[in-house]
Amino acid sequence: MIHEKYYDLLQEHEALLSKPNRKVIKGGEVFERYENPVLTKDHIPLFWRFDLDAKSNPYFLERLGVNAVFNPGAIYLNNKFYLVARVEGVDRKSFFAIAESPTGIDNFQFWDYPVILPDTETDETNVYDMRLVQHEDGWIYGIFCSESKDKAAPLHDLSSAIAQAGLVRTRDLIHWERLPNIKTKSPQQRNVVLHPEYVDGQYAFYTRPQDGFIDTGSGSGICFGLCKDITNPIIEEEFLVNPRIYHTIMEVKNGLGPAPIKTEKGWLNLAHGVRNTAAGLRYVLYCFVTDLHDPKKVIAAPGGYVLAPEGIERVGDVSNVLFSNGWVVTEKGDVYLYYASSDTRCHVATSTIGKLLDYCFNTPSDPLRSADCVEQRKALIEKNIRLLKHHN
Repeated sequence: MIHEKYYDLLQEHEALLSKPNRKVIKGGEVFERYENPVLTKDHIPLFWRFDLDAKSNPYFLERLGVNAVFNPGAIYLNNKFYLVARVEGVDRKSFFAIAESPTGIDNFQFWDYPVILPDTETDETNVYDMRLVQHEDGWIYGIFCSESKDKAAPLHDLSSAIAQAGLVRTRDLIHWERLPNIKTKSPQQRNVVLHPEYVDGQYAFYTRPQDGFIDTGSGSGICFGLCKDITNPIIEEEFLVNPRIYHTIMEVKNGLGPAPIKTEKGWLNLAHGVRNTAAGLRYVLYCFVTDLHDPKKVIAAPGGYVLAPEGIERVGDVSNVLFSNGWVVTEKGDVYLYYASSDTRCHVATSTIGKLLDYCFNTPSDPLRSADCVEQRKALIEKNIRLLKHHN
C-alpha cells in the first residue's frame, strides 16, 4: 500500500513543477535572469527518493536523498528544451538525468529514469558536467568529467583524484554508446568541449590542460586540438586559444562552457573564469568570439564578466560560483543559457544572437592596468558628456 503522505508531497511537487517563471527586468543586461531556478533537488521525482511502500517505509523517510542538481548540458530538439543535469546524491556521487520543458524557462520535468551510461571504465568513481553537442556527423555527443582515485597518492590521502574526459554519443538521448576517454598529453583534463563542425576534415576539441585535479599548474588556459578518429579520440597537439592572465577574472583557471554557437560574425563562446579572493575562489562567466574559419583565433573579447553570482546565487555548497556547460539557440535567434549557482541549483538566462554579438564586438577589452582602465572609462564619460550637452 502506498504511504498516505506521498499524496501530500505529490501535490507540493506538482505545484513546483508547474510554477511559472518570470523574467527579472533590470535593463542594460546582456542576459536577462529569471525569478526562480529551473531545476533544484526538489524537482527530483518523489519515487527516486522515497520508498512509497507504507509497510517498508512506515515513517515515510527519504531512502535515497539528493543534495543538489546543477551544471546541466543542454540541447534544443523538435521545439523542446532538454537538460542533462548533474544530480548529486547525499552520498556525494553524481549521475546524469534528463529534464525536458516546452518553454525552456519553466515546467522542466525529469524523465522516469536517470541516464544509464555504459560502465566501461572500471576505475571510474564519479561522473559529472556533461557538455552536449549536436555534431554535423549526425550524432549527439556528450563529454563529461570521468573521475577516479589517484592511485599514486599516499595511502592516507583519500581526496586526490584523476580527472579525464569521458565521451559518449547517442541519437535519441536514451541509448548511449560509450567511447574511449579522450587522451591528451596532459595528466589531468577537464572542461573538454567538442566543436560542432569538422575542422580541416577532423573532429575538433577545446581542452583545458592541468597538472593537478584542482590546480592548473602549467596549464595556461583554454586550448584547441584536432582528432582524426572520434572512436579513438587522441589529441596530439593543443594550441592555446584563451590564456589565463594575471589580475583578471581568469587568473587562476578558465574553461570553455558549452560548445560555441555559429553566427554570421564568428563562433560565439561562453567560458568560466576563476580568481582567488580572501573568501575563496570566485567563478564568473564571460564571452568571446573566434574566427569562423579558424576557431582557435579570437577576434572579439569584451573585458570582464557577462554574468556573476548575485543574491541567493552566491549561497550554496560551493559559494560564490556560477558555472555553465549548456546553452541553446532557437530558430528565431533566441539564446537560452543554463547555468548553476554555487554547485546547488540550475537557472536560466536569456538573450539573443544580435545582442550577444553587439556585446562582444562593441564592449572594450580589458586593458589589464588600472591606469589604462581609467583612461578607457574617461573616454566613455567624455563622449557621453558631449552627447548630453549637444542634446540639451
